[in-house]
Amino acid sequence: MKLVVIGGDAAGMSAASQARKRLGADRLEIVAFERGHFTSYSACGIPYWIGGFVKEREALVARTPEQHRRAGIDVRLRHEVVGIDLDRREVVAHDLTGGGEVRESFDHLVYATGASPVTPEWARIPAAGIFGVQTLDDGAAIHDWLAREQPKKAVVIGGGYIGVEMAEAMVKRGLDVTLLEKSPEPMAKTVDPDVGALVRKAIGEEGIEVVTNAHVSGIETSGGKVREVVTPGGALAADIVVMGLGVRPNSALAAEAGIPVGVTGGVRTDRRMRAEGIEGVWAAGDCVETRHLLTGDPVHIPLGTHANKQGRVAGINIGGGYATFPGVIGTAVTKVCNLEVARTGLTEKEARRAGFAFVTATVESTSRAGYYPGAELMTIKLIAEKRTGTLLGAQIVGRTEAAKRIDALAVAVWNRMTVEEMTALDLSYAPPFAPVWDPVLIASRKATDAVHNAM
Repeated sequence: MKLVVIGGDAAGMSAASQARKRLGADRLEIVAFERGHFTSYSACGIPYWIGGFVKEREALVARTPEQHRRAGIDVRLRHEVVGIDLDRREVVAHDLTGGGEVRESFDHLVYATGASPVTPEWARIPAAGIFGVQTLDDGAAIHDWLAREQPKKAVVIGGGYIGVEMAEAMVKRGLDVTLLEKSPEPMAKTVDPDVGALVRKAIGEEGIEVVTNAHVSGIETSGGKVREVVTPGGALAADIVVMGLGVRPNSALAAEAGIPVGVTGGVRTDRRMRAEGIEGVWAAGDCVETRHLLTGDPVHIPLGTHANKQGRVAGINIGGGYATFPGVIGTAVTKVCNLEVARTGLTEKEARRAGFAFVTATVESTSRAGYYPGAELMTIKLIAEKRTGTLLGAQIVGRTEAAKRIDALAVAVWNRMTVEEMTALDLSYAPPFAPVWDPVLIASRKATDAVHNAM
């Protein structure tokens, strides 16, 4: 039996490794095509490598092509798949280094092409110094540019995860940084505006100039290099521009082949990660559409956590086992300078769009006992369904030891707990780690009061 994998990062290689583990080299031949230079790497770690927190690029690579090959997976770097023929059960790839065309037949196909960065027309200009941050190759290009050109001014366009993380990386490299966000507050797709305002204030205090309601209209160049970013409020000098406007599923090749694509633009799969209605074709990672467990709606939430899980599920099923991916609740976390930001479940906007009536509760507490050295303030916001008190979502902003508390809240959302039930959670306590009433418990108590008052 032969498995062909399109995409050599988290989802694709997780699927290949699981299938190999279950069937062995004597029962399964695996060919994996990757258009870049790396396999199985942490794209989430790129900003921290560029910012100097991670010293070596190789630290981001979980498994090299050579390691995969020793495990019996035929990894072909710098090969871009350009066609899929479902009738002939065949893929066509271009050798980007040596030239020429390669054709490989398959019994099983894993489509794991990831996501593509959103790039407006005004950013598609032939100038050096303009970068996206999607692959490790992209990260390497930025790292090389910073070392070679020694830029002084950076403009980061987009205030989502990648934007704020890259803004921090540029500050750590000693650049003057301006972060442009078209919404009234940064991280507008991640947290509510009141929490976003806390983020804007905190990152501004770290030396990053944050400009909101900023609409970029163009990029000016000089001598083939970026010179400034143009907005209605004026032009901003820039020696390097980093695009952080989000991503969309890289599903065009699938759609051309007749593989179903959903309303979010991602490949539609069943719970076993099989492409909907197509035997032997699987999809996983940032290219797929999944289901939100609270709303039941199709969503596209590109995260490495999902990609690894989905790839594992696909590989188990290819190998003759049984596994499912139930869906997501949107749990995510990020850091910018000393600020931690996390969310799970639904924001107010998402809850309203899904038709929920809800109450909110926001509290400020400390990460440790107030008298213990190093205690820092954090803000927790909970969103609960009005009648039932079921926790619908949570957001956290804090300086230290704040963000990972989102995991307890994610478990509560996943298991449909009410905020009243959460007030009795048996959470750990010691002065170096938490106050006697953990911020999660304090927020749950306040949310419970809000639910009762709304009845």
